Amino acid sequence: MRFATVRTPRGLRLHVKGTGGYVDLADASGDASLSDINALAAGGESALGAARAASAQGGVALAREDFAPVTPNPNRVLCLGVNYAEHAIEGGREVPKWPESFVRGAGSVIGAYDDLVKPALSERFDYEGELAVVIGKGGRYIAAEDAFDAILGYAVMNDGSAREWQRKATQWTPGKNFEGTMPIGPELVTVDEVDVTDLAIRTTLNGEVMQDARTSMMIVTVAKAVEYFSGFTTLRPGDVIATGTPGGVGFARTPPVWLTPGDTIEVFIEGVGTISNTVVAEEGAPADWPWQPLQVDTTNF
Repeated sequence: MRFATVRTPRGLRLHVKGTGGYVDLADASGDASLSDINALAAGGESALGAARAASAQGGVALAREDFAPVTPNPNRVLCLGVNYAEHAIEGGREVPKWPESFVRGAGSVIGAYDDLVKPALSERFDYEGELAVVIGKGGRYIAAEDAFDAILGYAVMNDGSAREWQRKATQWTPGKNFEGTMPIGPELVTVDEVDVTDLAIRTTLNGEVMQDARTSMMIVTVAKAVEYFSGFTTLRPGDVIATGTPGGVGFARTPPVWLTPGDTIEVFIEGVGTISNTVVAEEGAPADWPWQPLQVDTTNF
């Protein structure tokens, strides 16, 4: 099955793809809680059963602007960094022998076709096309062989990164959490519908291919990522795991390629979908903000 979170006059509503469009799941099932993807994730087989029944209905057509982030309020976005060998090498790193990880917050999430906001405080705004894993029942100490039982499904994402903020210190959090920098969607594709072990993943900038790889090139596989994260935290319904980006990012090019207002950046994953976002400038930021990594010496507090 495929699900989308839709902007409606009643607010954000979870829809399942029907035979001719998208069906409001809460309305079709009579279960008001199923207006939210986190509730679907927590609802287990009974919620999925209700969705299967609803998917037999016709549904309504959606415009691009109707698609909200497929996970508009994730509990957490647990991210793998440098999870493709080519990306590690292009960044001057050794291929990791232990997962690099960081966390994103819900405030950075936007829809699959929304404007991607270039932070006013960043001159080095970069793209990272990635496969997103949305947790279903989740759990703790989930062995790799059981990982897919804990997953609800998959989506496409772009881990938009302010590189100078990422590199200024040893922790990556600031560069990965600017508002409006992580499109995700357009749909969630359930785990039974697509095998993610070897899918094409491609990022294009203004029509030019920048990243072109396969998910089989991941260092830490999807199943191993679930195993790794569940070792130190309980994975909960609605959590998202970002599985890392292939080689071809902007900072590693000669000369570097940074996202600027007016650019169109697209990420495609075979069998999952495509997101497409126009880069816009952040509005309302103060011009004299004291924390700007490339402009201000902040070593003396």
